[in-house]
Amino acid sequence: MRMEKKKCLMVIIQDTDTWKGEQLHHVIVRMLQRRGLDGATAFSGIAGFGATRQIHGKGLFGVSDEKPIVILAIDSEAKVKEAIEAVAPLVQEGLICTYDTEVVETDSGK
Repeated sequence: MRMEKKKCLMVIIQDTDTWKGEQLHHVIVRMLQRRGLDGATAFSGIAGFGATRQIHGKGLFGVSDEKPIVILAIDSEAKVKEAIEAVAPLVQEGLICTYDTEVVETDSGK
C-alpha cells in the first residue's frame, strides 16, 4: 500500500447548467479527461443551496427542480491548476474549490 499527496478539484454546478446546448457536467468531465487528469466523477446531489440561498432539490409532488451536481477530479497540483483555468470560464454560477488529499494505492494483485 502506498499513499501519494494529490490535489482534489471540486466543481459545484446545477444539473440544468449548459454550455453550447450540452449539459455542463458532461462538458467538464470530458474536458478533464482530455487534459489527462487521474480521474473525475460527477455526482447528483439531493439538495443544496448557494449564494442566492435558495434550496434546490426535489420540488412539489416529487417533480425535480434544479439539483446540485458535484464534480470531483484528482491529480497533481499543477494539473489541477491548469484544469481550473480551462473550467472556470464555463461555470457561470457555481463554486470551484480545491483541497489537499492523499490517494491510497493498494496492491490489486495484478
